[in-house]
Amino acid sequence: MGITTAEGLVAMELRHVEYFVAVAEELSFTRAAARLSMAQSPISQQILKLERELGVALFERSTRSVQLTPAGCLFYEEAVALLAAANRMADNARLAGQGRLGRLSLAFTGSATYDLMPQLVSAYAQRYPGVLLEVRSEMLTPAQVAALLDGTVSVGLLRPPVTAEGLVVEVLRDEPLVVLLPISHPLASRVNLNLADLAGESFISYPSSPPSSVFRTVQAACRQAGFTPKVRQEAAETSSLVALVAAGLGIALAPASVRHLRINGVTHRPIIGTDVTLSLAIAYKSGPVPPLVRGYLETARAVVRKQKPASSGPLFDDQRDLPDSV
Repeated sequence: MGITTAEGLVAMELRHVEYFVAVAEELSFTRAAARLSMAQSPISQQILKLERELGVALFERSTRSVQLTPAGCLFYEEAVALLAAANRMADNARLAGQGRLGRLSLAFTGSATYDLMPQLVSAYAQRYPGVLLEVRSEMLTPAQVAALLDGTVSVGLLRPPVTAEGLVVEVLRDEPLVVLLPISHPLASRVNLNLADLAGESFISYPSSPPSSVFRTVQAACRQAGFTPKVRQEAAETSSLVALVAAGLGIALAPASVRHLRINGVTHRPIIGTDVTLSLAIAYKSGPVPPLVRGYLETARAVVRKQKPASSGPLFDDQRDLPDSV
């Protein structure tokens, strides 16, 4: 590799710098040649060439000794730093090629922010500690699709369907809907609820414009049950949606993984009599998969395989959510 000064006067090879450092540290052309497993003559010739290019003597030579000149001492300090930087560059390039160094931008949809994100980010950070993660949470599917297409986000965890071209969408799991209720709500005394039980209730909804995937699924499921949800308020963030339910402004339908977000004043109940589920998928740009993205995909698949299904386990927050009459 050639190196040129700002004035364009000096061009040298890294190997010539390595020769110089070997001689400077051994203070002997003979020992430097042995250290580099080379003949002495080429090293001597290259050092002379380097000195001519620099226009300054780097060594004081005699029949008995080799010593660095003042210029050589300064050049030695810079040469060592240069070689160390070159080695770092090579090591970093190899690590980047293996997906072990760089910057990765991730996005998570609402409920996955509180469920999968902590596990996934932790597992990935343990596997790839040299990668800097930029995490965007509570990001709805339409916004994720736009960010994936323009390169702002490298990998998204979102809710299908995704109709945009140019993306790979891989479903990781499906999960049922649950109903979120204020703990004082009359329906909170029920162990299970049908969708039809919710007709006439005020709903807190995910955004309708542009419609989120959960909004579309909820609307379709309710219409199938014979009613159209009466939406009192919309919330883009899952945390806001749950907080509004806790405030008593209405009920909400959300993915079962929303149970991982604990806010006082809210309880969850399963929906029976329907097979409506919500998919959670990982999405990334189509085409050759960069090493950083490949490592993240492998980690995400491994984390999800180890997880229990989102529908497993009790759907109540804890036994205190159960009314005495149940």
